[in-house]
Amino acid sequence: MNDEQLLRYSRQILLPGFDEDKQQSLLDAHVLIMGLGGLGSPVAMYLAAAGVGKLTLVDFDHVDLSNLQRQVIHRTRSINQSKVESASATIKELNPDIESVCINKKLAQTELEQLLENADLLVDATDNFASRFMINRACFNTRTPLVSGAAIRMEGQVSVFDFRNTEGPCYRCLYDEEGEENTSCSENGVMSPMVGIIGSIQAMEAIKLLTSYGEILSGKLLIADAMYQDWRCMNFKKSPDCPVCGQSESDK
Repeated sequence: MNDEQLLRYSRQILLPGFDEDKQQSLLDAHVLIMGLGGLGSPVAMYLAAAGVGKLTLVDFDHVDLSNLQRQVIHRTRSINQSKVESASATIKELNPDIESVCINKKLAQTELEQLLENADLLVDATDNFASRFMINRACFNTRTPLVSGAAIRMEGQVSVFDFRNTEGPCYRCLYDEEGEENTSCSENGVMSPMVGIIGSIQAMEAIKLLTSYGEILSGKLLIADAMYQDWRCMNFKKSPDCPVCGQSESDK
């Protein structure tokens, strides 16, 4: 690190147990962020500000006026611009040292798995179950750690799936792919700070995972109810019947 980087990241380096080597781990890291909406906004900004060296931004949507209530990485001037380009511009303003790669398309699982070959971690900031299940399969197949989050109305949740450890559970262990109905913010609403809270926790978990700092939410589901400020952490285990991670390699 040069002197300017030491100054930029000095407040992190001062933390007990978080030294220059851990900061260098962030600078060397490559994180793929799926979704640059309400959750992806704080994720991308905090990871860029914290010094994650390369961010691959994936989204196929454009900025709309209705997004600006909660998708804080975008600006009024960004309306009608692709979300990945808008997010990349904000990241450059926050930290010009960060490399951002924009992918303005909907990815198939095979395409995502190819991208994950060069990524250290994926943050799932999408807003529908179909994408989450696909991302979970891709990360499991490539053994890429996954930080998953969701938020709607006044509620949110976060979990971490470290697929480097094959004994841990996956997202499919939590939810039945056939039984979950998609709910969207456009239909149900969401409070602006709620996505900021959940996205910030996702960013924190990503940083901890990349630097082996602290304990991550692996095998745990953090559930937040902002209406009553009720926070719970539920433990869960790998399901032996899970069609993604419960099978042996010979069964696949």
